[in-house]
Amino acid sequence: MATETSDARLEDQWRDILAVHARTMCEIDRVLHPHGLGASDFEVLDILASRVAEPGELCRVQNIAGQVHLSQSALSRLIGRLEKEGLVERTVCQEDRRGVWVALTRQGRDLHSEVLPLQRAVLARMLHD
Repeated sequence: MATETSDARLEDQWRDILAVHARTMCEIDRVLHPHGLGASDFEVLDILASRVAEPGELCRVQNIAGQVHLSQSALSRLIGRLEKEGLVERTVCQEDRRGVWVALTRQGRDLHSEVLPLQRAVLARMLHD
C-alpha cells in the first residue's frame, strides 16, 4: 500500500513537471514568435551564446545535442534553418570530418541579445508562480 502511494506521488510530481515544462515552452514560443524564433531555436542560440565568448567561436553540434531535447536529425534541421536565416554558420571539423562546428553570426548574437530578456521574463513568471 505504501509503495502504491509513493508511486502515485512520484507519478503526480512527474506530471506536474511535464505540465510546467509544456506551459513554459508554449509561452516562450508565443513571446518569441514575433521575432521569428521558437523555444528550440532560442535554446540553440542560447547554448551557443553561453558556451563561446567571442563572435565566430565554434561549438561542436554533438555538444549541443546533449543539451537540447531534440533528436540528432531534428537538431540538424533546426541548425540548417538557423543557418539559412543567417543566425549561425556551420563548418566541417578538419580534425574529424564527421564533426560539424557551429558558430553564432553577428546577426544571431544580436537577435539572441534582443530576445534574451523576453525568454528570461517567461522563465521568471512561469517558474516562480
